[in-house]
Order: sequence, then C-alpha cells, then structure tokens
Amino acid sequence: MPARGFLFISIAATAWGSGAGAATLLYRTSGLGPIAVSWWRFVIGVTILAAVLAVRRRRRFAVRPNLTLIATGVGLAVYQCAFYAAIAYVGLAVGTVVTLGAGPVLIAFGARFVLGERLGRAGTTAVGLAIAGLVLLTGGSGAAGPRPALGIGLALLSAAGYAAVTLLTRATGTSGDPYDTALVGFVIGGMCLLPLALVEGLMPAGQGLAGTVGWLLYLGAVPTALAYGLFFAGLGLVRATTASVVALLEPVAATAIAVGLFGERLSTAALVGTLVLLGAVAALATTEHR
Repeated sequence: MPARGFLFISIAATAWGSGAGAATLLYRTSGLGPIAVSWWRFVIGVTILAAVLAVRRRRRFAVRPNLTLIATGVGLAVYQCAFYAAIAYVGLAVGTVVTLGAGPVLIAFGARFVLGERLGRAGTTAVGLAIAGLVLLTGGSGAAGPRPALGIGLALLSAAGYAAVTLLTRATGTSGDPYDTALVGFVIGGMCLLPLALVEGLMPAGQGLAGTVGWLLYLGAVPTALAYGLFFAGLGLVRATTASVVALLEPVAATAIAVGLFGERLSTAALVGTLVLLGAVAALATTEHR
C-alpha cells in the first residue's frame, strides 16, 4: 500500500508542477490576479468533481461539511492564495524555495510531535537532501519581487497552511472516497476566497478569452480535481513527512515545462539540484517500501 500512496502523490505533484506553467500563461494574458486565478481554479475543480461523483454514484454529495473539512478548506485557500501572492511580491525562485522548503520541515516537526511519526536517520537525511536540492534548483536568481519581506512572510504562511492540511488529513484519515474530501474542501476554500477575488477582479480580459478559458479549465481539471484527490488518497497510505518531500516533485515538473515549452535553460546548479531532489525522493521510496 505505501507504494500506491507514493505513486498517487508523485502524480499529484507532477500535475501541480504543470499548473505552474498554466498559471504563468494566465498571468501574462488574462488580466487575472493570483486570488482570482485560485478562485476560478477551485470553482472549476468543484464543478468537475461534483459531475464525476454524481455520475459514479447517481447522487451529488456523499459527505457533509464538518470541522475537519472546514479546516481543510480554509487551509487550502490560505496556502494556495498565499503562495501565488508570495511569488508576486518576492519572485518565483525565492517564493518557491521558502514555501516548499519550509513545508517539509514544518510537517516533519508536526508529524513527530503530533502524530508520533519517526523518520529515522535515512528519512531525516532524505529531507535534508530534498531541501538542499530545492535551493539549488530554484536558487541563484535572488529576490526579484517589489516587496521581498512581505513575499517571504506570505511564503511562510503558505507553508504553514500546506503543513496544516497535510497533518490534519493524515491525523483524521480520508474515510470513504478521498475525492469527497477534495470536493468539500474546494467548496469551503472557494467561499473563503470569493470576497477577496471580487475585490481583485473576477472577470478576465476580453482579448484572448478562449485561451484563458482553456487554461482555467486545465487548472481546474488536472492540478486541482485530479491532483488533490490523489494527494488526499496518498496521505492515507504514507507518512506525512514522506508525502511532503515527494510533493517536491512539483518544482521539478515545473522546471521541465519551463525548459521544454518556454525555452528556459537550466544552470549547472539547477541541474544538480534536480538530480539531488530526485535522489531524495527515490531514497524515501526505498525507505517506505522497507
């Protein structure tokens, strides 16, 4: 079963990485800000999940909101929105390093003291290697945003939200279909984001509207509906810290897309960081199997 959970989270992280490319295109062409993009992503994800579950079960909902699901939805809204805002204020590289680098550390401490999970020497080494690889992968560009201090603070807030969702899901489990958890979480998260999205502006620019709709549909379907269902399913099968490190495949996938589709070039440090990250994930896979 751990192998299945490892696979689920790997697919989810890869899908999230592909979403970074879609979001980059949306920011350039749609006129939408990070909160509006997050809100549309949640709304489309909810619509797709509700339709799929209705067809599978011939009914709309299988679960009702409770305190755990409400907390999950709030956490999803916080870490998604804070991450996109951090990138706007401090730049993509630093925002990614702080958010994804702090996440495994917060989760490792939380899992140890709240869930009683022990990584052992091999797991601790893998976490350290993963963070070092992430720094190498995204480092070298420095703070590129207009307000670095605010951006770093938002990135830490995003990491805390991600850690809270991961630990809460791991602690309470995902009874029933994990896509139910994703569905209700997105509904609550979308409700939290709606007032802020209205202030920022919900409607995209008229020019290139077809492309904007297409990329929003992709964000809602693949990096949201599919990825979070798999992520919640995987959290029931592997340790919380392991899941957080495997999720670092997201920047690897985003980097591959940047090179393949946007023509960006990898520096030597970024290439080494990618290899170190992949090695850390492979080491954790071996640890989980044992």
